Amino acid sequence: MQAITAAELFTAGERIHNPVLLIDNGRVAAAYSQDEQPAPAGVTRVDYPDRVLVPGLVDLHIHGSAGYDVMECESGGLHRMGHFLAGHGVTSFLATVVTSSEQRLLRAIEFIGSQILHWDGDGVARPIGIHLEGPCISPRRSGVHPVSAIQSPSIELFDRFYQAAQGTLRLITIAPELPGALDVIQEAVRRGVTVSIGHTDGTADDTRAAVAAGATHVTHTFNAMRPMLHRDPGVAGEALVNPRLFAEIIADGVHVDPLIVDVFLRAKGCERAVLVTDAISATGMGDGVFKLGPLEVVVQGNRAEVDEHLAGSVLTLDQAVRNAMAFANLSLGMSSRLASANAAAVIRETEIGTLRPGSRADLVVLSPAGEVVTSYVAGREVMRRA
Repeated sequence: MQAITAAELFTAGERIHNPVLLIDNGRVAAAYSQDEQPAPAGVTRVDYPDRVLVPGLVDLHIHGSAGYDVMECESGGLHRMGHFLAGHGVTSFLATVVTSSEQRLLRAIEFIGSQILHWDGDGVARPIGIHLEGPCISPRRSGVHPVSAIQSPSIELFDRFYQAAQGTLRLITIAPELPGALDVIQEAVRRGVTVSIGHTDGTADDTRAAVAAGATHVTHTFNAMRPMLHRDPGVAGEALVNPRLFAEIIADGVHVDPLIVDVFLRAKGCERAVLVTDAISATGMGDGVFKLGPLEVVVQGNRAEVDEHLAGSVLTLDQAVRNAMAFANLSLGMSSRLASANAAAVIRETEIGTLRPGSRADLVVLSPAGEVVTSYVAGREVMRRA
């Protein structure tokens, strides 16, 4: 057993001053304040004075990083990606695939699913499932997803993807206004897959119909969807007010203006808002030309583009947490919740995103400003900043 102490601990809305976090066999055994009782004798103690403990961050929407794209099906690529992500506080993520030919999608999904089922990447962030972004999306709101590869929703198509994933498909993004979409939503939910509304030209009514069918999430709110207007609120408007919907946002200051991030968080509330990166292989690599599925993306500074259209991001999730603090004047505890407990709740994960007794001991040690000091996966320190 080991005891980790720090100045503060934040988990799912709870704040513990002067905490001690007891970890046994990779799981949280207890979390309490040393003001109430000291750490037990005889345990291995690790002290982080003036630091903050938060649950490991969970990225639901990430296509790659450290030069690796999840659709490359390269041996060791997910491990390399996981090592990079652990350095930025992420301990779990959904490998996100983009609209491509059905053959390429099936190959990528099968490869990723097999990697997840036989994961041996101790000491790095874990891929815990697949996010299928497309191919059943709106041609009008496809972003950089190739329109030629978009397909009409059908249960038969969904089943091919589901079977290829071997039980690891956790989240799908779909445009609910497409014929057949509501049937797919119902079937996906029946099989335990979370459905997100995105890349859509749908109206608020379409959104409500999708929610009635079982959709519970919205993909990168405001991006690749009908604009929110005062007489046509669209998906974004419904997402802001519907308590049954989680909604994610890319808080990089590029995809959405910082003021809109503030508006989004005030309207949506900190229990249903989720921070994601939509990061691509270029993340952590500097400027150049990189892959996003079948696409070549030009990266310059903090912009990733295909033909002057945004194509994912180079954002890291710890930076998103710090940005939310700056854009919306959130506390570190509240901002980190958007990237941990809330993200885990979207896919109904109860063992991550929290530091409560019985949960996995996935955690991040942060400075009071949100800078990553070190990360732990299942109670094991996997990265320490110099």
